[in-house]
Amino acid sequence: MTFDRSVKIAPSILSADFADFGREIQAIEAQGADWVHVDVMDGHFVPNLTFGPPAVAAFRKHVKTVMDVHLMIAPVDPYIEAFATAGADIITAHVEAGPHIHRTLQAIRATGKKAGVALNPGTPAEAVKHLLDLTDLVCVMTVNPGFGGQKFIDMTGKVAELRAMIGDRPVHIEIDGGVDPTTAPALVRAGADVLVAGSAVFKGGSVDQPQVYGANMTAIREAIRAAL
Repeated sequence: MTFDRSVKIAPSILSADFADFGREIQAIEAQGADWVHVDVMDGHFVPNLTFGPPAVAAFRKHVKTVMDVHLMIAPVDPYIEAFATAGADIITAHVEAGPHIHRTLQAIRATGKKAGVALNPGTPAEAVKHLLDLTDLVCVMTVNPGFGGQKFIDMTGKVAELRAMIGDRPVHIEIDGGVDPTTAPALVRAGADVLVAGSAVFKGGSVDQPQVYGANMTAIREAIRAAL
């Protein structure tokens, strides 16, 4: 992965057809997805269960771009190696998931993967101030983690704080939750460059009508262009 601040759309396959992940991944990439976002949930740190390392390894066979794996699990450290081996390009852990986030980020980087840190809506930007030199990505949650399709929580001010805090470091700011053509422009203006979108990308489409995915992503990009 090479770093750049161009806006990237990372569809969350949590909104895809669970019976056809391989073709769903191929469809969103063919329609212009920049990254593929995989939400890992444990039913403990968040109130939902999704994917483990074997599923992520199965997805990897179909992902040609960047596989962005978001670990909403606690404890997180014991599973880092497994998700790295499964083929994640980026592994993101929550600052709230354990007492030693420095150790977690060091462990991710030790596997050779990019390290991300996520912030729940109620966690201030200040929580990552002393982590930025170990971090490749800061994920700002704009919903409470656990389920797709939730109402957007405006974190534009937090994004702007992070952008100023990051300075010229090669650190992405990712938004996860409620991203659509209405919410995306202000977030990008504030400094976000990776947009995770689930229902906003997958709504109305299917592997047999993948052009809808492309149209949904185009609508997000056009709304951003019009607002900048």
